[in-house]
Amino acid sequence: MTNGQNAYARAGVDIEAADTAIELMKGYVARATRPEVIGGLGGFAGLFDASALTKYERPLLATSTDGVGTKVAIAQAMDVHDTIGFDLVGMVVDDLVVCGAEPLFMTDYIATGRVVPERIAAIVKGIAEACRVAGCALVGGETAEHPGLLGPDEYDVAGATTGVVEADRLLGPGRVRPGDVVLAMAASGLHSNGYSLVRHVLLGATDEGGAAWSLDRNVPELGRSLGEELLTPTRIYAKACLELADRTGVHAMSHITGGGLATNLERVMPVELTATLDRGTWTPQPVFDLVRRVGDVSQEDLEATLNCGVGMVAVLPPDDVDEAVRLLAEHDVRAWPAGEVREAGDARGGSVRLTGQHPGW
Repeated sequence: MTNGQNAYARAGVDIEAADTAIELMKGYVARATRPEVIGGLGGFAGLFDASALTKYERPLLATSTDGVGTKVAIAQAMDVHDTIGFDLVGMVVDDLVVCGAEPLFMTDYIATGRVVPERIAAIVKGIAEACRVAGCALVGGETAEHPGLLGPDEYDVAGATTGVVEADRLLGPGRVRPGDVVLAMAASGLHSNGYSLVRHVLLGATDEGGAAWSLDRNVPELGRSLGEELLTPTRIYAKACLELADRTGVHAMSHITGGGLATNLERVMPVELTATLDRGTWTPQPVFDLVRRVGDVSQEDLEATLNCGVGMVAVLPPDDVDEAVRLLAEHDVRAWPAGEVREAGDARGGSVRLTGQHPGW
């Protein structure tokens, strides 16, 4: 021992702080559970009773992993850490939901330059609360202190989730048919993609007097500060979309993340069909137009990077559209018919085309 510290502490790793963080987060994690979860925090692995899968005739396990990306820089700059968990959970669980899979459990990983117990607990609080919204359990995680690799107040988060779907209920390109409607679901905002572009444009902007924009800048068209807008949590569609799959004849769904609307919808389009969407059916939230105007970003680049107001889409028969819109409204998810699927003909098979213009753009 030297100066009351052990060798690991002198190297910058605080075991006691990590233990304190675990104590602070236990209550949040305990509420993010399901009946199938066995045990609690402290084990080497999270346990989930797989006998629950016996109710399926042919259960298919689905898995997804992701992070939040550079949106964590906004949380760090604002010193607000209890919302970023919604971004993490939304990114992973809704990638499962598009194939019809119910998310069962999730694990998280937090890497930081210095463990500040209250900050780590706030991050995990957000993850746990988001898991509850999604209906999955948070069965474990890891907090790693990386002094010298990350700054003392820097961190990054990642997560992985596992879900299950009955084989004959699997959604995807094989179910999509000519005449299907593309039903758009409103995003809560930017969600968690494209923040490298957004930060470059908006935090690199200056006003007429030459002063740089800051996160505490009030932006009239947003109705709040720039930081509050950029930290808006990702909408989690899991429960709404699972009910949609259960109560309608939905054929496919697409989670609109990095790459934008057309690129992600193409991932569930069969090669012999194409989809056409009309921009005139919705107006993106003001933040998208702000990025476009302030950064002089072309619409093509904007749509290739950001969700432009649509966080999820469903492809379903026309007869199910009204019921789907009503059902989604019950989950506070606004939805509208944005386009249709047809035979590819002379168009590139499996492609998605955006036509028209957003009102007011």
